[in-house]
Amino acid sequence: MALQSDRSTPRKEPVRINECGIFDDAWRKYVDRKNLILQFLGNNLSTDILKHYETRLELLKKCSYYIDVLPKHLAPGDQNVLQPNVLCQLIDPCKFLRMKKIGITQVKIQLLLLKEYLSELKYGWEEMKVIANISDVTMFLLHWNTICARLGQLFNTLMNLISILVPGKLYEKHHLMSDAKSNKIPQLRLVLRTKMPVLFDRKESMAYHDSVELRWLVLGEEEHHDLYELHYKLQEPSYCAEKNQFGVISVESSSIEIGNLLPDSSYEFTIRRVENNALVNSAWRDVMILKTKAPIHYVNNKTYHFT
Repeated sequence: MALQSDRSTPRKEPVRINECGIFDDAWRKYVDRKNLILQFLGNNLSTDILKHYETRLELLKKCSYYIDVLPKHLAPGDQNVLQPNVLCQLIDPCKFLRMKKIGITQVKIQLLLLKEYLSELKYGWEEMKVIANISDVTMFLLHWNTICARLGQLFNTLMNLISILVPGKLYEKHHLMSDAKSNKIPQLRLVLRTKMPVLFDRKESMAYHDSVELRWLVLGEEEHHDLYELHYKLQEPSYCAEKNQFGVISVESSSIEIGNLLPDSSYEFTIRRVENNALVNSAWRDVMILKTKAPIHYVNNKTYHFT
């Protein structure tokens, strides 16, 4: 992004005054530089762009983060590579646990930085909109160098935000394998990988009289069979027997039917991925509340729903 500067010595030439009483040369500079600001805002900090980054940040907060262990030097299409489960067996468990703690810290720092960068860009957008509406030509041109510096700061902030939108290499401070391991084993690298959040499909999930049918999906992916952990419990149980209305179910699909529920009762359901050894951070769970239907009674061949 190249912006003009006012450090050159002004030329000594006659100036013409337009109908508004403003020097033609100064007016042209004012208009051109004002358009530079508007162009920068439109191309880099429009409301749609900022909304996109805000949505992306909220999505990253809900993602699960994992550590991938890969050979350090891997040529494309190389088939002579140890399988991930074999690589994990060669890693010192204590050192891997230490790297997981570093990974948790790195993820939290990234999310905090994204929040700070986004806040700075929003403030900068408002600031530049005010500057672009300055009608005092002399004051605008007098402070142009300062405005240029501020635009440069916002551009750098934007680049920093974009650079950490996708988690990458994990900072390695220690070797993952003990010194006793064979030197024929390739050096390893760690990469942070994200999995999109699991969400209940609220349109397809249904409650019946004494059962519910639940469906969930992974954002941005087709039906994917992973291992999930489903929690359910009765809200505000009244009797001792009702306090047993809860459970935890592991399921490797995108749907489940739960029976033996109480009619006309509200249940809270929570879905998340089952934790594994590579999981670094997964603080978010999707929660949904469904109420079973009231019991049905038949009197003189007529159906009555009691609530």
